[in-house]
Amino acid sequence: MFGAASLLACVTLAGLIAGFAREWLLVANWGAGARTDAFVIAMFLPEAVRTMLAAGVLSSAALSLWQVRTPAQRMGWLGQMTVAMGLIGVALSAMLSLGAPLWMPLMGPGLTAVQQAAAQAAFTSLVWSIPGLLLQALWAVSLQAQGRFLLAGWGSLFYNLPAIVYMVAWREQSTESDLAQSFVVGSIAMALAMAPAVWRQGLRPAHLQWSLASLREFGRQLAPLLGSALAGQGLMLMERMAASYLGDGVVTVLNLARKLVNLPLMALMSLNQVLLSLMSRTDAPRVALLKRGMATVTVVSVPAAMGLMLSAPALVSLLFPQVPGAAMLAPILGGYAAMLVLAGWITMLARYNYAEGNTRLPLRCELWGAAVQALSMPPLAWALGAPGIVLSLLLSLSLTGWLLVRRNGLQGRLGLLPQGAVSVALMALCGFAVLPQLAHAVLPRLLQSAGVGVGCLLLLAVWLRPWRAPSVEA
Repeated sequence: MFGAASLLACVTLAGLIAGFAREWLLVANWGAGARTDAFVIAMFLPEAVRTMLAAGVLSSAALSLWQVRTPAQRMGWLGQMTVAMGLIGVALSAMLSLGAPLWMPLMGPGLTAVQQAAAQAAFTSLVWSIPGLLLQALWAVSLQAQGRFLLAGWGSLFYNLPAIVYMVAWREQSTESDLAQSFVVGSIAMALAMAPAVWRQGLRPAHLQWSLASLREFGRQLAPLLGSALAGQGLMLMERMAASYLGDGVVTVLNLARKLVNLPLMALMSLNQVLLSLMSRTDAPRVALLKRGMATVTVVSVPAAMGLMLSAPALVSLLFPQVPGAAMLAPILGGYAAMLVLAGWITMLARYNYAEGNTRLPLRCELWGAAVQALSMPPLAWALGAPGIVLSLLLSLSLTGWLLVRRNGLQGRLGLLPQGAVSVALMALCGFAVLPQLAHAVLPRLLQSAGVGVGCLLLLAVWLRPWRAPSVEA
């Protein structure tokens, strides 16, 4: 498990770094202001689709359907789903593009008329990245079923690379329309990179047939997963809607904070995908695998959260020197970092249910959490500003995680209570005792933060030893 997860984590991390480089170039070239806010809002729907696919929404639903078919049936099913995903992607892109004048006022109600016009122009091009994203995610399923994760893991790098090259070449002269088209090129590159692999597996033009029955079967499996993912993305949209009223640059800052936090969080998705593949096997000791996975999440996410909290001011000074509006990023980044552990645990717990084909229980738990965030976000954002948005997310994640553990009957079986207590204690110590003692200069602060993170990593690894198979009932 750890060998495959480690390789995939490296590949995934390369893609995530490319994604952050894209955001860094955007802010460095355009500033953290109104123009960048408009483009970030235009990016929301295509990026939401890509985020859901990268988190395994499509592959988690498709993997069980692939496994129950005989080897002779699988290529026919893959061809049918290729036609379905291609047509759905084109139809969805066309619908969103034509409806751009309706979407922009909804997603950025606080934007000015000029900002909304700029966002609308970018949005009409950006949505055409969806067909390539869908096909890449579908074609990755057959490889993941064989334990081959690396090629699919390169997808984020392929997607972001054209935009990075364009912004490095044109810098302040870059335009919204050209940048949007570079993302479409990136989505096509993602799909083209997968095409030779599925051809070698046996997919041929003769397999490309329409099948309503296969689409319905897939839809029944996907619906709960999609509902859960849409609820999460809907809450992110609410964040942007609330942020659009809080002044120029707030949307950009919240987006940047999430990107930075997602570097360690999304790297854990590699472990989730490997764990899902292992738990999907009939002879897999699922609770034992889950316990190892949860311990690994703790070992990785707590040090990462502490490092981000401590280094946030230095990171902002290093990455965005003299960039207008970037100063507000540090406290927001520190707040989001504290969510890493909870978010990692929730994702791992959901994979436990997905492995047995139960996609509805995680949906119900996440919808309760989403309801709490949706109700608490407006008053908290009004009272506290951007920190109120972060606090509403903490309430949502806490409820979702508690419900997943309780409704799966996993209380006391995963060691989460001592892990949670230690995690809270370490982060409280980090925030109240260590943070005030750190140097103000950038390089010393980064080194001190890294040292604290490495020390915490070693401490947790010696305690939890996630590489050791635990003696837990299956």
